[in-house]
Amino acid sequence: MKNILVPIDFSENAENALRYAQIIFKDHDCNFYLLHVEPLLNPQKKEASSKKYEASKLHMSQLNTRTKKWSNGANHRFNFVVEQGFFIETIKKQFEEKQIDLIVMGTKGVSGLREKVVGSNAGDVITKVQCNTLVIPKDVAFQTPTEIAFPTDFNIFYTHGILNSISEMLKLNFGKIRVMNVLKRDTELNSEQLKNKEYLKDFLIESFLERYSFHTITNRKVKAAIQCFVESRDVDMIIMVAKNLNFLQQILFDSIVERISFHTTVPFYVVHEQKQVSRVP
Repeated sequence: MKNILVPIDFSENAENALRYAQIIFKDHDCNFYLLHVEPLLNPQKKEASSKKYEASKLHMSQLNTRTKKWSNGANHRFNFVVEQGFFIETIKKQFEEKQIDLIVMGTKGVSGLREKVVGSNAGDVITKVQCNTLVIPKDVAFQTPTEIAFPTDFNIFYTHGILNSISEMLKLNFGKIRVMNVLKRDTELNSEQLKNKEYLKDFLIESFLERYSFHTITNRKVKAAIQCFVESRDVDMIIMVAKNLNFLQQILFDSIVERISFHTTVPFYVVHEQKQVSRVP
């Protein structure tokens, strides 16, 4: 069974994330852990805190009915958890106790020129919890990804843990991976980058035959290049590596973000370096 943690704040974005996960894992056995974290209140407000906690449990019960309908008979089990505490500490606790394989989170995306692509909670999970995370934007299409972009600068070595996590996503629906690199005009990859690229290529040749391709885009800013690539290839998921801080910073965490549509339509799958045991055949 694959163990999936979905933080729930009872917003439409959170439910969209859950529904998306149920769809793409429709053919796999999954334990879904739906977690709502109630913030700790001042001890003097104990009664109000208790009422809020009970209200959250009621909301979870109502969500249960909708959740089962979305799975349409798939072998999905649902566990509803309401806890009081700090958000990240509670996520880490559930990650360890439940042996979580994947965290799925919803995000509103960009609605202003000075807003970050992902909210603070999703950003904290990506950077502070060593678990693969799927970030689902508000306007996502509810379908299994078949065209997957992997933007990279080839500055990192692709460990078995990283490659296994990428493979798992590609195996969901025989998806194709498009490895893309953005270069400035009149620049070339250095020897280390070339070595990393060849290692990645050897892995894809051995594992996915014709289901991969490499692309180089020159003389464009990274986000603009990705936007162009997403549109031209009809990309429905973007994979990123948490260790590749350069790309994470440019694409997800810049304080000033252009109005680029893929932020609100395309899921981000952020994989971590540690070795994870896949339960998806």
